[in-house]
Amino acid sequence: MNRPAPAPSPRPSTTDHILRHADLLSGQLRSMRDAMFPPAAQKTLRSFSSGDAARILGVSDGYLRQLSLDGLGPLPNLTPGGRRSYSLAQMNDLRTFLAGHRPRDARAFVPRRRAGEKLQVLAVANFKGGSAKTTSALHLAQYLALGGYRVLAIDLDPQASLSAMFGYQPEFDIGANETLYGAIRYDGERRPMREVVRSTYFSGIDLVPGNLELMEFEHETPRAMLAGGRGREMFFRRVSTAIEEVGEDYDVVVVDCPPQLGFLTVGALNAATAMLVTIHPQMVDVASMSQFLLMTADLMGVIEEAGGTLNFDFIRYVVTRHDPNDVPEAQIVALLRGLFGTDVLQATAWKSTAIANAGLTKQSLYELERGSVGRVAYERALDSMNAVNGEIAGLLAEAWGR
Repeated sequence: MNRPAPAPSPRPSTTDHILRHADLLSGQLRSMRDAMFPPAAQKTLRSFSSGDAARILGVSDGYLRQLSLDGLGPLPNLTPGGRRSYSLAQMNDLRTFLAGHRPRDARAFVPRRRAGEKLQVLAVANFKGGSAKTTSALHLAQYLALGGYRVLAIDLDPQASLSAMFGYQPEFDIGANETLYGAIRYDGERRPMREVVRSTYFSGIDLVPGNLELMEFEHETPRAMLAGGRGREMFFRRVSTAIEEVGEDYDVVVVDCPPQLGFLTVGALNAATAMLVTIHPQMVDVASMSQFLLMTADLMGVIEEAGGTLNFDFIRYVVTRHDPNDVPEAQIVALLRGLFGTDVLQATAWKSTAIANAGLTKQSLYELERGSVGRVAYERALDSMNAVNGEIAGLLAEAWGR
């Protein structure tokens, strides 16, 4: 007797198929993070050698050695071999000590903004993928923190790459109403900004993390504009209002904008005192940037017509992933300088295997141990990144009238 063939199992829908892949990848990423950062699965920052600490603080290694011998300031950690090292928190304590010990150099050691100096909000923007926007925002925030500034990093990208670099897996570690959306939403569940700010393992940096929840603001804003009549005026001021709630706690805010010109980006630009546009020196990226600038100008015009004010202290183009030995790239950089002059940063962030290798372990160049990648590649990449960020720090000092 022939038995009927079993009915074929129903084919999963495309949505279920994609969701299954997302779950598989999320689980694998979580396992990798738990393996990299046991036992609490949280990132920590390495300690800095005495030589590194001296370079960052702007003093000699011998001077730091003498301080420790005299028992002055925070004492360094000692390895079994007698090598001295400092945590970033200890380096910040050293800054405070040195500012009091050498008052004439106090501002160099503790460069925080003074009374009358406005909070600087730097929007890092571009809607072209691969322009190293998040990498630039991360390294800038950490460079400023190493320099003694109090920094708030805001992840406005729903993909949350900046949050991931700070050790958070968005779908597991960031709950509902724990992104900036919680502080700018339109309904009664809106929270104070201070409740969505998190401390990080990197002393001097706090973080407002991101995840897919941020997309809710893009969906809700049109409804609010239609329902309230005043929604258009309200939406672009919400980011700046949230930042103002905690502004006294910081010197600089670094905002990693979404890779599109939506309502979140408009809010970030309205809150910003300066804009950094990352650009990879390839012709397709330059062509894309042309459209980005046209759309940005149109949106800024809408903001100003609605009563907003946009008065940036500076706009700079940051050349990223640059191969200085590549002739076509050199020609494109020259083209940008010819068109925009000094609005293009003089320093460029070089393309480097050191940066790529650091990203595999969710680290920046400032977090890497020197021996973990090739020394030459590491030092070349670090020098170029320091040059870019040092130039931006100089622009901040100019904006403060220093």
